[in-house]
Amino acid sequence: MNKIIQYSLSDLLKSKWIILYTLFYFLFSYTVLSFGSTPSKGLLSMMNVVVVLTPLISILLSAIYITNSREFITLLLSQPLKRIHIFLGLYISLCLSQCLSLTIGLGVPVLLTQLTDDYGSDFVWLLLNSFFLTIIFTGIGYYSVLATKNKVTALGICIFVWLFFAIVYDGIFMFLLYEFRDYPLEYPALTALIFNPIDLSRTSILLQLEISALLGYTGAVFKKFFDSNLGNLISILVMMLWSVLPLILILLKIRKKDF
Repeated sequence: MNKIIQYSLSDLLKSKWIILYTLFYFLFSYTVLSFGSTPSKGLLSMMNVVVVLTPLISILLSAIYITNSREFITLLLSQPLKRIHIFLGLYISLCLSQCLSLTIGLGVPVLLTQLTDDYGSDFVWLLLNSFFLTIIFTGIGYYSVLATKNKVTALGICIFVWLFFAIVYDGIFMFLLYEFRDYPLEYPALTALIFNPIDLSRTSILLQLEISALLGYTGAVFKKFFDSNLGNLISILVMMLWSVLPLILILLKIRKKDF
């Protein structure tokens, strides 16, 4: 499996998409941190892009890469190699390449602007959440290809999933909050975050930046929860659970999947 990871990771790191992905984050992050009015606003701008763009790139990149690697996967399956090693190797390579891209694209500008002096922990939290989103949506994109034989169908599923978590879920959530505005919805709203990794990441990062006042009373409830060690632990555990679920589906699917 190590050789599969090594080969696939090398192939991915030379990909123009990974290079462009890294350059985009580097240029964007350096710009907002260098020319922003305050470092916290720069981090906020980074967060707004990361929590939306990272899932989209991850889910599409994994789906496209696995689809284009069908012949390579078929060749590997004809060799005396365990199926789980082949598919896990490709999955790990996809996650590592994107996490490395994020580390360079986001981390280097932070070091160049010396943001770590005062906002080091905030940046680490942003980077950690971006890693989780990468792993989660890479797994979803990977599974969508395994579950379908048609590339167009797989990409359609990926775009729908991203749209649901990034836009539709928030629309439904805001509609319900408005319809039941006369009821205490702070704790149901907190519970609803569990079912959307993008919203969970966004909220935890916002509160880490200490701007919960912008969220009103609900933000105060969120702040109280996420400010505690238990709240942060639960947040990480939920993101870990989201990361594991697509992987479990992948492992179950590859037992019967034929290429």
